[in-house]
Amino acid sequence: MEHQHPNRPPRLSNVFKKFDPPLYFITCCTFDRKPLLDNDRFHDHFVKLMTRKYHDGIVCGEYVIMPDHLHFFLRIDPNRYTLGKTIGFLKQSLSKPLRDIGVAQPHWQPGFFDHILRSANSYSEKWDYVSNNPLRAGLVQRANDWKYQGTIGAICY
Repeated sequence: MEHQHPNRPPRLSNVFKKFDPPLYFITCCTFDRKPLLDNDRFHDHFVKLMTRKYHDGIVCGEYVIMPDHLHFFLRIDPNRYTLGKTIGFLKQSLSKPLRDIGVAQPHWQPGFFDHILRSANSYSEKWDYVSNNPLRAGLVQRANDWKYQGTIGAICY
């Protein structure tokens, strides 16, 4: 069993068995919610990184990159990776384009939000909410106009 942090609720092993591998909805926020992410350099780096990892047991589905946070759907090979270490690796790797343009660290808030999706309906509800974030934030007139979103791999429910 994976070591649990004492201040976090334990993951239920029966949840993992029922949804194997689990489909996660992930949100990562920039440090102090600084608007660092909505640019072509970061977007291109994110797509290239997640495309490389697709055949390595880290599969990103739909995603939306907002100025100060990132939402994505993720499946990982639980025999090779833990969620915490995977997100840590991704955040570290996603700091590269920020370092390249001289943005001082830290780039990311500690931790991340994760939710295990348990049904196709739950997935659809999350995607509807996330894909409309740019519209709700007043960044575009129509949600589909936001250029920092897409799909890396198919991770259907």
